[in-house]
Amino acid sequence: MDFVSVRVISGDVARLVAFYERATGVSARWANEDFAELRTASATLAIGSTRTVPLFAPGSARPAENRSVILEFRVDDVDGVYERLTGFVEDFVNEPTTMPWGNRALLFRDPDGNLVNFFSPVTPSAIERFAR
Repeated sequence: MDFVSVRVISGDVARLVAFYERATGVSARWANEDFAELRTASATLAIGSTRTVPLFAPGSARPAENRSVILEFRVDDVDGVYERLTGFVEDFVNEPTTMPWGNRALLFRDPDGNLVNFFSPVTPSAIERFAR
């Protein structure tokens, strides 16, 4: 089994896709106006419209209600990304902080309120965990 993607349901797909394109520097691939993907080497962030939810099960997902999942992206320079996103991101949860598990992390919310973590492993053990 391979874990390949996370899908976020949004009431405004275009707005959320534009946010993630700017925040990550990754261009989205659009299937149609209700579904787009931002693909990286290791995983895909899919963004789907509320109009896609009934295809699975009506009411099974609701936009802008996540309070338990954090979307995580490994970046080369958390502090540099923070500087680049300042003035664009409206809701920083924390400034760059080195976590006890060895990652330097920047936590913020996307326009739908989802938590996003841009992080870099900085301690030897954290760097080793992410060695390819």
